[in-house]
Amino acid sequence: MEREQLADFLRRRREAIRPAEVGLTGSPRRRTSGLRREEVAMLAGMSVDYVVRLEQGRSSQPSTQLLGALARALRLSDDERDHLFHLAGHRPPPADGVARLARAGLIRMLDLLGDTPAVVLSDLGEVLAQNRTALLLTGDPAQFTGERRYIAYRWFTDPAARAFHPPEEQEHQARQIVADLRAVAGRRAGDPTVAGLVERLLAESADFRRLWAEHEVAVRRANRKTLLHPRVGRLVMDCETLFTPDQGQQLLVFTPADDETRERLELLRVLGIEEFPTGDAQGSGGQVIATGSREEPRERE
Repeated sequence: MEREQLADFLRRRREAIRPAEVGLTGSPRRRTSGLRREEVAMLAGMSVDYVVRLEQGRSSQPSTQLLGALARALRLSDDERDHLFHLAGHRPPPADGVARLARAGLIRMLDLLGDTPAVVLSDLGEVLAQNRTALLLTGDPAQFTGERRYIAYRWFTDPAARAFHPPEEQEHQARQIVADLRAVAGRRAGDPTVAGLVERLLAESADFRRLWAEHEVAVRRANRKTLLHPRVGRLVMDCETLFTPDQGQQLLVFTPADDETRERLELLRVLGIEEFPTGDAQGSGGQVIATGSREEPRERE
């Protein structure tokens, strides 16, 4: 681990980012054009003291989870992210692991979308990052670990995953999930992660076995779905998906399909502001939430 180089790199990247780039409002009284340490801490989901120690070269080796959170908070490019891992004494994530770090360009698009719910997903449906409105709309994915990170696994093994959708739409949604997984399995033939997920679903879900046997293939790009939200009720949303060139990641954007949904979504934002006053005070209406990084990281001794 190269503490001094790591400290210098983190400090310079922080100072190079304008608050507007990460969805924060600037102040005329700011003494620096870059981010403050407390803003980096907020975006990465860690304590300000830990950020200070990192920048002063006084921390022990940070974990790969912490490095991923910092890479997202600082909007690092793929090359910059790999450099960060090297400075911290870790190997950059391998090809399969890289897909679990949201690409910098997609993170910037999340910032620009502001109050429009949007999520960055892996090709297996794992949430990699989301903005505040999407968090209010679909919940916090940081609670999911192991195979439950993948939407296909939750849908076919956990009845609670289907309860968010009306019964009359559940068969259609299930078919879409399976057809999309078929497309991923074709693109990533021989990938042990995909093969393992399919094998577990075949073993655990008769419904999945039925649909998988039909061999339907379709990449989900645009559709309309109804969400049964526990706080504001029925929401009819149009969903548009933008893919990276390799189709390894996607940006999913939700827009209300009718006036009633638009009003209920606005109500949800207001309820969310009341529940999260700290985020509102920071001007974080479009703040990006990097999943799996909410608790203060533990340092290695």
